[in-house]
Amino acid sequence: MKRKRAAGILLPISSLPSPYGIGTLGRAAYAFVDFLKKAGQTYWQILPVGPTSFGDSPYQSFSTFAGNPYFIDPETLAQEGLLTKEDLKKAGLENKTGMYVDYARQYKKRYPLLKIAYANFLKKEGTKEKAYKLFVTENEDWLPEYILFMALKDENDGIPFTMWEEDLRLRKRGAIAEAKKRLAAECGFYEFLQFQFFRQWKKLKAYANENGILIIGDIPIYVAADSADVWGDPELFQLDEHRIPTKVAGCPPDYFAKTGQLWGNPLYNWEYHKQTGYAWWISRMRRCFMLYDCVRIDHFRGFDEYYAIPYGDPTAEFGSWQPGPGLKLFDAISASLGDLNVIAEDLGFMTKSVERMVKKSGFPNMKIVLFAFDPAGGSEYLPYNYERNCVVYTGTHDNDTAAGYYQRASRKEKAFARNYLGIKTKREFPERVIRCALESIADTAIIPMQDYLGLDNSARLNMPSTLGGINWQWRLLPGQADDELAEKIREMTFAYGRLPKKEPQKAEK
Repeated sequence: MKRKRAAGILLPISSLPSPYGIGTLGRAAYAFVDFLKKAGQTYWQILPVGPTSFGDSPYQSFSTFAGNPYFIDPETLAQEGLLTKEDLKKAGLENKTGMYVDYARQYKKRYPLLKIAYANFLKKEGTKEKAYKLFVTENEDWLPEYILFMALKDENDGIPFTMWEEDLRLRKRGAIAEAKKRLAAECGFYEFLQFQFFRQWKKLKAYANENGILIIGDIPIYVAADSADVWGDPELFQLDEHRIPTKVAGCPPDYFAKTGQLWGNPLYNWEYHKQTGYAWWISRMRRCFMLYDCVRIDHFRGFDEYYAIPYGDPTAEFGSWQPGPGLKLFDAISASLGDLNVIAEDLGFMTKSVERMVKKSGFPNMKIVLFAFDPAGGSEYLPYNYERNCVVYTGTHDNDTAAGYYQRASRKEKAFARNYLGIKTKREFPERVIRCALESIADTAIIPMQDYLGLDNSARLNMPSTLGGINWQWRLLPGQADDELAEKIREMTFAYGRLPKKEPQKAEK
């Protein structure tokens, strides 16, 4: 993040409006790029784009390398002759309210539509076109394992791979060879989905970059237990001989969670990663920088020390801190890939060793304005305590919206916030918090779209350590990101010195 003062907006792909029940890489995504440009923004920050598993969290994906088929735009497939208007009408993907994603509907309705597109793809002459062959070749380090993993999950009614028959669970050579033959058609379908996702993504990113918008991607530090990553490369993780984790990831008890946070992800076998020269992480980050202009790494402190919870524990109360790889990992990555455009997510309790690691890395860390209003004063999140090399947010996907925060804050927190921000009413709070972030010394300011809209917690993206509810479901409604809002954002961005100096040339869609 070497650019001088700039601003951006946080909005997941899933939150874009569309007539297909969830945001896609289609018209609404291009329209949002246009909105960002009108609003004088430099960055569009998104959440992880991998295929989501149980719980629909983008931080629990079936693959750290694959793209989410839900984001494939059906209208684009229709333009390519793979779907008809009648197919789109019959799909039944949109839910009744339109405001929230109905993931159960997506799971039931989207794949039949995509299978129609695949059947039509196979009928076309030159199916294995040059671009398709190149895609398969360029992704041979992860694609074959992922498509077989997904085909086997379908064959096993979606149960975790740890419950598959032993020969498949342990990847015995004969069983894998036979499965590839038996499931060749299904593997071809999942390969087609990845080809379409990344082709659509590449075009969208090119359009964004041509219009002066840089994309900040987001990656979880850990991978899901039930994933192609763990199934395909078990030696990378702390597993027993049955491929069951011995310890899992999470966070210890704190003010926000009395029994801690039990994430359940398998932990890395860092000694093995070290022996390989951190090859898997280099491959992962290489792919990230093909997809994004900058990468936010979630839970950065886990590289200094990670919290290890015994597998099977019902809470995170009895874990222990273990040493991580430290900056040796990033030294290896930068030696292979060059300078790294990374944001270090360092929120939560930070030890001195973590602070030293973040500072030595040179990566900008994160500041959250909504964390600042401790009635005792002096919070490290108050803007007068920032350094330039940081990225300030009003809040993230895991926090209340600004309006939602004020509704839930204690009397003393509200009083301190009103005094600090110089406001009298709750209506003033969301905009003043935004201005507080934009006017700060931080080089980069990222504002969630919900805060620019002044929405309450009905638009909150996630409540950590919970399943269900409206987690990951909020969507932008058509017309909310209009020219009037873009002009208002642009004026604030200009006032606080964050408007790009050069106006990029408009690109053709």
